[in-house]
Amino acid sequence: MSSHCRIEWASHTAADYACKRWHYSRRLPVFGTVKFGVWEDETFTGVVIFSRGATPLIGSPYGLRRTQVCELTRIALRHDHRTAVSRIVAICLRLLRKHAPGLRLVVSFADEAQGHHGGIYQAGGWIYAGASSTHAYEVNGIIEHPKTLHSRYGKGGQSIPWLQRHVDENARRIDVGKKHRYLMPLDDDMRRIVANLSKPYPRPKQAMADSIGTAAV
Repeated sequence: MSSHCRIEWASHTAADYACKRWHYSRRLPVFGTVKFGVWEDETFTGVVIFSRGATPLIGSPYGLRRTQVCELTRIALRHDHRTAVSRIVAICLRLLRKHAPGLRLVVSFADEAQGHHGGIYQAGGWIYAGASSTHAYEVNGIIEHPKTLHSRYGKGGQSIPWLQRHVDENARRIDVGKKHRYLMPLDDDMRRIVANLSKPYPRPKQAMADSIGTAAV
């Protein structure tokens, strides 16, 4: 059944609700955000959120200042949404480009530990730039994301010696697979710059095979 999809600015309250209800992280990004809300037939369906990302160096591999690049950090949608995610993201990118004309590149990641390989980015024609290994921490028998521990304990939350002294003497760091990096250039010059970084898209079976033998969050 077809539905009418409307996308416009989302409030902090709406974005917080969507992330806590429909995103595996259960939280909003910490850093400054641009939040788009999605409605299907006037029913609130979720949010797409862009932010500056977790590191100020996110644009340095591409010769960009921090004001020229952002990260797509959340796609938090109801499980029964009917509009293709790739179409929702494409509309949000057009709105973002209009809102921030100086922006030249959007970066996003697909986390193998969450069973993702980036199919929505592949459907949207994003450039695949490879994968990097990721880690988590086991503290008090629970697998925790590094950002979660940093939010809870400060800088010590990502130090095994500190965690072992102050929280859990058996705390340990574990590998949890890979994060696949995808790039969406917003102008022709940037597309030419990042085109040389393009690699073959990973497939779901490859993504799962790469993570065999690692712990999952």
